[in-house]
Amino acid sequence: MPADVYNKKLADILKAMDEFKQPEWSYFVKTGLNRQRPPQEADFWHKRAASILRQIYIRKVVGVSRLRTRYGGLYNRGMKPERFRKSSGKIIRVILQQAEKAGLLQKVLEGKRFGRSLTEKGKDLLEGVK
Repeated sequence: MPADVYNKKLADILKAMDEFKQPEWSYFVKTGLNRQRPPQEADFWHKRAASILRQIYIRKVVGVSRLRTRYGGLYNRGMKPERFRKSSGKIIRVILQQAEKAGLLQKVLEGKRFGRSLTEKGKDLLEGVK
């Protein structure tokens, strides 16, 4: 299944869960330094949460820093060449905390990699999306 279709279906499932509520401050916050404005989509929070859960499913153990790099982009510096900047960490951190509260994620220390991975409940949810 293509990633965009999968993320939309997973976002609809996450909307029904009580733990995934969009905070009030998220309507006014940009997703990163490289953005001009905050997201205008009504269900941005759930789409980003679905995308983050999919990234964790693919990469097994993921931390906030790696996700910040994943969702970053080029920063327009006027006449100077563009440079890569990481995205905002607050949005990612809150979504990860909500997923932990829902029982979909758990904190792990795997070798030198510290981050979060899916629980059995989380894997079942992600594999059950049709």
